[in-house]
Amino acid sequence: MKIKVILVLSLLLVMLAHPLLANKSAVSIEAPAAVKAGEEVTIIVNVNHRGNSSLHYTKRLLVLANGKEIARWDFSSSSRPEAADFSREVKLKIEADTEIVAEATCNLHGSAGPASVRIKITE
Repeated sequence: MKIKVILVLSLLLVMLAHPLLANKSAVSIEAPAAVKAGEEVTIIVNVNHRGNSSLHYTKRLLVLANGKEIARWDFSSSSRPEAADFSREVKLKIEADTEIVAEATCNLHGSAGPASVRIKITE
């Protein structure tokens, strides 16, 4: 009887602790703050997520420039990111002041929200 009670309590503890181990997919963006008009820049989007299994993974990464989609990666349970934390690069020719917005989404918990940076044109 004691063993059954211990097993039930252990299972309950694991179930309650699970949300503490999981999180929403989050992003950060690395890009230059200013460039000359017409210059090509490399934008690095870093994704942070606790979980990369067939049941729990980042399912999408989206990158926008001034509201237009410039890159998108869709993942599935059989084609997941290479790791829980990963990066993607996007090259973009900057002609005017540009706002870069990126957002990643977990298949179970959603997104921690978008990240954004501004790239200004210098003379």
